Amino acid sequence: MSIANLKSAFWAVTAAAVLYLAAPHSASAHCDTLDGPVIQDARKAIAVKDVTPVLKWVKTKDEKVVRAAFKKVISARPEAKEAAEHKFFGTLVKVHRAGEGAPFTGLKPAGSVEPAIAEADKALAGGSPDALVKLVTDDVAAGIRTRYQRAAAAYQHKDESVAQGREFVEAYVDYTHYVERLHQDAAGHAGHGEPGGHAPEKHGKKVRHDGHHEEHGQK
Repeated sequence: MSIANLKSAFWAVTAAAVLYLAAPHSASAHCDTLDGPVIQDARKAIAVKDVTPVLKWVKTKDEKVVRAAFKKVISARPEAKEAAEHKFFGTLVKVHRAGEGAPFTGLKPAGSVEPAIAEADKALAGGSPDALVKLVTDDVAAGIRTRYQRAAAAYQHKDESVAQGREFVEAYVDYTHYVERLHQDAAGHAGHGEPGGHAPEKHGKKVRHDGHHEEHGQK
């Protein structure tokens, strides 16, 4: 493979990783964290006593529920204010998640967002994706190299015995499935919320970017 083709493949995989990490799936869905963007807007709405800042997070048909919950917060007695706010946060996030087709498993504590998601938010706020690109590129590169090295080492001995052959197959499947998942996204599949895109909470196995082995045969 030429240097040009290697570079193209590498950046395709990097782009795929960015797309995957941007999709709100499992623990990465920081919309349910107390320092996530949904709750940040909820705090702003409460501060100015105007529900408008949070309405963008829910569908039109769900506005009535959110407005009703918001009114309870604004009218809550001082001693019940904190509890009312927390209940409103839960209602808002639950409605938002339902609109994405994802379950709500409760509010998560602040600081529980994965590094890539936090960096994605910083990129938007700071006006540059450079740090995010480097973070994801480094992790993807490490993931590919680790899987390649394991498969390449096993390849040298795959025909020496059945046991060594199976060891190669396991490494090979892990290696090729990892790259395949990334490339499928980079090839132009629909994004989150579009037909054929990533459906929240429906991934059978989370794509790993840290180089660790995943369960054999998982895609």
